[in-house]
Amino acid sequence: MGITNSNKELNVTSIQCGGSFNITLSLAAEPDISSNPTDIVLVLDRSTSMAGNALANLKNGARQFIEIIDRATDGNTNGVIGGGSRIGLISFSDSATQDVHLTTSVNTLNNAVNNLIAGGSTNHADAFSKALALFDPTSSNEKVIVLFTDGNTTVGSDPSPVAAAVKALGVVVYVIGLYGENGLDVSSLRQWASNPDSAYLAITPNEAELDDLFENLAENIVNPGATGIVLRDTINPCFRITSLSSPTKGTATLIGNTAVEWRINELGVTASEGASVTFTVEHIGNCNGNTVVNESVIYSDNEGNVVNFPSPILNVDCGIIVVPEDCPQPFNIAMNGCTETVEIDAGEIDLGATGRILQLNVTLQNVCPNNRVALAVALTEVDDEDNEYNRGLKTMVIPAHNGESCRDVTIRCIKFVLPEELDVNDNQSLLCNTRNFRARFIANYIDAGFECCPNDQDE
Repeated sequence: MGITNSNKELNVTSIQCGGSFNITLSLAAEPDISSNPTDIVLVLDRSTSMAGNALANLKNGARQFIEIIDRATDGNTNGVIGGGSRIGLISFSDSATQDVHLTTSVNTLNNAVNNLIAGGSTNHADAFSKALALFDPTSSNEKVIVLFTDGNTTVGSDPSPVAAAVKALGVVVYVIGLYGENGLDVSSLRQWASNPDSAYLAITPNEAELDDLFENLAENIVNPGATGIVLRDTINPCFRITSLSSPTKGTATLIGNTAVEWRINELGVTASEGASVTFTVEHIGNCNGNTVVNESVIYSDNEGNVVNFPSPILNVDCGIIVVPEDCPQPFNIAMNGCTETVEIDAGEIDLGATGRILQLNVTLQNVCPNNRVALAVALTEVDDEDNEYNRGLKTMVIPAHNGESCRDVTIRCIKFVLPEELDVNDNQSLLCNTRNFRARFIANYIDAGFECCPNDQDE
């Protein structure tokens, strides 16, 4: 069947500035459906929350899925699923309905899909039970369930034991989730999906993507397993990889500190098979707020499987960043071709510094909204006997922020100019002398809201 699912997921949705998180890459593959007959049961959620565009997109995705299987099993789209494979349809809301028993008739399946109407609650346990009942236990066909849902279980028994029993009988379970109006119990979906769950689970917040999810799954189901897999994941340079775990299959190596290369000789060639690899990543850059984790994900295999990975977004909370002093503007100079010399007139510039420059950053913790802060920085130089010499005092006003709660505020690029003639070391002629400094910070609210007692209260 080829690569039937690919996934990239994070273990968290947000981190503090400089924090760490885990990335897991996953793949699932199945044998070629044309030479390995497969019984597939589509299990589709038609609860009330699916009304409107969500149900329309689900129907489109299901019909495309059926059409692709039709074409792949006998080489043409003739309305008959060939090669001994069959598809059945279960839909569910308050309870589950066996809309179509395992069949080779595309028209029968499409008519049942077209007739789905949204309404009622969500009973996942009954959906699994009715799906399992469609399979013939005496058949040697591979058995696959593709379950779609957009919400949490709201009626019926706990579906997790039922899903576990289904998988124990050798049924492969794929789960497609859509974040509906009532949320989605992702932890339960992980329990229902085959192992590793990250390889058999796909979740989207966008109902318009349902077409693509079903189409990609079907396209890859019809390909024969995968061999010679090479996957390289390069992350955003705002992050670096700090550790790499051994994959469940194949080998993985670090490429510098921003890329992982994962190689698998074969996956899903003779039976359904999933694999995953996890690595730990640390935030190191200046990116703040919602940040795309991917730089690029490149995949290839000998069979030419088309594999797409999601692009997860991580919220990096670095608080508020203030830069009170502008850095000098760069002046670009290029030497082209074989030019040995170049003369550029840079115009007029101001003398900014002689000697060394010390740049300080400081973070004010828990600055409350709508309050300006007065900040003072006193710098001294320290000699070998711990005597201090004044080197400068800077004061500045930090603008108020309008966040909903108190936030950390980082002030960057507080610069002091330190000429060499102020060096307290004995040998003042060397530029590379070690010089020691101390910085003291004083901060207070300006807009504290305090008022002296009115005069009439003194009488």
